Amino acid sequence: MDFPEPRFGVWVPVHGNWGPTDYSKEKHDASFARAKRIVQEAELLGFATTLVAQHTINPLGQEFSQLETWTACAALAALTERIEIIAAIKPYLYHPAVLAKMALGIEEISHGRFAINFVNAWYKPELEKSGIGFAEHDERYTYGGEWLGIVKRLLEGERVTLDGKHFHLNDYNLKPVSRWRKRPFIYAGGESAPARELAADLADAWFINGQPLFEVEALIADVRRRVRNGRPIRFGLSAFVIARERDIEAREVLDWFWEEKQKEDWSQLYANVDPKAQMFKTAAKYPHVGTNGGTAAGLVGSYDTVARRIREFQEIGIDTFMLQFQPFLEEQKRFAEEVMPRVRAETSRVKVA
Repeated sequence: MDFPEPRFGVWVPVHGNWGPTDYSKEKHDASFARAKRIVQEAELLGFATTLVAQHTINPLGQEFSQLETWTACAALAALTERIEIIAAIKPYLYHPAVLAKMALGIEEISHGRFAINFVNAWYKPELEKSGIGFAEHDERYTYGGEWLGIVKRLLEGERVTLDGKHFHLNDYNLKPVSRWRKRPFIYAGGESAPARELAADLADAWFINGQPLFEVEALIADVRRRVRNGRPIRFGLSAFVIARERDIEAREVLDWFWEEKQKEDWSQLYANVDPKAQMFKTAAKYPHVGTNGGTAAGLVGSYDTVARRIREFQEIGIDTFMLQFQPFLEEQKRFAEEVMPRVRAETSRVKVA
């Protein structure tokens, strides 16, 4: 089987940090200035994509800063040339017609490098405190499926008339559409049964939270079995990377992160999580550093070990790796210089063989 070279991306640290909130090497900083520097350097280092997660308030507490996603992505699109810009979106925050117009605007700014990542929301206060309201889990997916279906049609330039359960559009059409392709790329996250169904039905790629290889393989098999129109769905994986010269050095760093994590108070966050959110059920099975599974994906070890594990995920269908680091700039550079060449060399070797 031929495995193409994987795509590596970086999670912009919209909350401030992906690991310990505040420590000597990297203080809390959720500023756009930091995001800009990370993404511009990632582009120079050869990363293919970047994801800007969406929260209106910081899940660790409203006293912490939080980067705003869509304004940041518009600016990042103008300040970069090659890297894909992915903006996460929670459908209750924007009407689909408004969001589609914003997406087409950033598609124009980026010259065809923009994508959206549909997420169903799990942090209750940002919707409850705003007065929008936090609907029941499966109802949010019913709403989200109708919402994303409208967005997808509008992005493609279709004239939409719809009398749906949640939305009512009458002969609605957006111009200009993308000058570079049919529409911006659509990712989707979430691992519950409704999330998998929505991804198979409407998304171009599905993001999976970091977890062991056998769990990821089962999730991929499940989504591949679902009814789908159009091209086969692609798969991405989230991971927090700790790579060093030797396995024991990486393990020592992970142990230190665990010690720091125990010092922090996560009670406010966990008290406000939707109990049906699959991500947190998985997290309980596989404790980790970082968000969205983080180190549970196992990208912790020597440069050769991490490269080998990436290849193992690639062989079961993962083609995009969305990565977290800490300290971010230092570790993304280390990954680009030490791990990415090893993965490319192995990919080339397999193709020749």
